[in-house]
Amino acid sequence: MDLIDSLLQPLRQNPLAMSLVQLSLLALAAWLASMVTKHLLVRAIGRAMRSMPGRWYEALIGHGVIQRLADVVPALVVHYGISYVPGLPSLLVVVVRGVAGAYVVLTVALSLSRVLTAMGAIYEQADPERAQTRPIKGYLQLVRIGIFIFAAILVVAALFNRDPLLLLSGLGALTAVLLLVFKDTLLSLVASVQLSANDMLRVGDWIEMPQLNADGYVIDMSLHTVKVQNWDKTITTIPTWRLISDSFKNWRGMFESGGRRIKRALYIDQGSVRFIEDAERDAFDRLVLLRGYLERKRAELEEFNSGLRAQGIDPLNERRVTNLGMFRAYVSEYIANHPHINREMINMVRQLQPGPQGLPLEIYCFTASTAWVVHEGVQADIFDHLYAILPQFGLRAFQAPAGADITAAVRATAIDRAGRAAPAAT
Repeated sequence: MDLIDSLLQPLRQNPLAMSLVQLSLLALAAWLASMVTKHLLVRAIGRAMRSMPGRWYEALIGHGVIQRLADVVPALVVHYGISYVPGLPSLLVVVVRGVAGAYVVLTVALSLSRVLTAMGAIYEQADPERAQTRPIKGYLQLVRIGIFIFAAILVVAALFNRDPLLLLSGLGALTAVLLLVFKDTLLSLVASVQLSANDMLRVGDWIEMPQLNADGYVIDMSLHTVKVQNWDKTITTIPTWRLISDSFKNWRGMFESGGRRIKRALYIDQGSVRFIEDAERDAFDRLVLLRGYLERKRAELEEFNSGLRAQGIDPLNERRVTNLGMFRAYVSEYIANHPHINREMINMVRQLQPGPQGLPLEIYCFTASTAWVVHEGVQADIFDHLYAILPQFGLRAFQAPAGADITAAVRATAIDRAGRAAPAAT
């Protein structure tokens, strides 16, 4: 004790040096508390939690909930220990305690936020189908907002050494003014949080928003605006909050899927649709793509028609193949075997409602490349081939008569009438 007193005697005579030494000891104590907490207590809690179900352990440890809570211990050491350091100005003590208290509140709020994230992960892992149909992400975000609002009030109260209830009463009077002055900023802030939290928009996404004449790539995202570079290289500036209040189309899903849709129809002249005779049907064996279809169709029709013939029913009731059905089968096989069509996605050839423009035969499939130029090239090659082979099936593409068609028809009619009138005159 005499040795310690002899060492402390010079420090007692110099209050500033004594305060610096005690501050250093306080900092050392906070550091030791942090090391002990993170390396011993956190490990002990982690080992104790291993007995919990695997998804709970992975969610809580993986999201750093326990590690974040460990930061509270050194802040508490500073908060309570600063009061035992003599010779410090009272204002400095108040400031240090306020900062340490604010840090504790912020750390706890962040820990609770990570707990909510862990709860969301556990919910999704426990029942993925239910999580997809009944997500709780929105409810967790609402609770998180409430936590941070409450934490912000406590942080301000700790920094300014005021009663939180007093701050709440003061904020109530300013709420209306703040909402009016910062209306656009608040709307944009909420929209930015929602866009980011729900991963609705990223820089580089191709979006369409016709109501604002936006159709192109997102090149910049800020608090108040989102800039879209349209295909004609013009720039459309969209208020951030409009992306939440209005609907827009994001093409990111198409690029990530690996397939780009083709949805286009061939318009068939309905007057060219007819039955195909057996001999004519057999001639289509030359088309390799139709051989499997023809074999199945022959067996199916023979089985059905033989039953009708056995009953002595008129042959008019027999089933026959049409040139349109043959062509539809050919198009289906052609699309299914095309090297640039994504076979893992839906491929379909279907008839739509007939109308004045003819009978639409729609091709619905996806190209294997999402690049715009490649997609358009593949689509054009497919329809080039289909239009060229259409007459081989005895079909005609519908096309409204143009001026030259009408002129030729009138001229042919006039020549025919003139030819008929000439013999009568002689």
